[in-house]
Amino acid sequence: MVKASKGIRSRTRNKMSKPPRKRGQNAITGCFQKYEVGDKADIVIDPAMHKGQPYKRFHGQTGEIIGRRGAAYILSVQEKGKLKTTIARPEHLRKSKL
Repeated sequence: MVKASKGIRSRTRNKMSKPPRKRGQNAITGCFQKYEVGDKADIVIDPAMHKGQPYKRFHGQTGEIIGRRGAAYILSVQEKGKLKTTIARPEHLRKSKL
């Protein structure tokens, strides 16, 4: 038997792929989004940008901005009854409509 790969992006064939018409170069405006502490943001991982991706488990969740770390933001995410923190760059975040 071959040992299964355990990389950071393992088992993400569907989650980390874009539909054909969304593929290609990304808009640069996603890198310049500004968030304030207390804002709500949706975590939507952009598979074309590998730098600053949060862990794959947080894809599709909404978190609250609790701080900054360099160019990235620290988010607090409620998961399975617990508060967890993750770090993501702004190209993987969207302002929440909630």
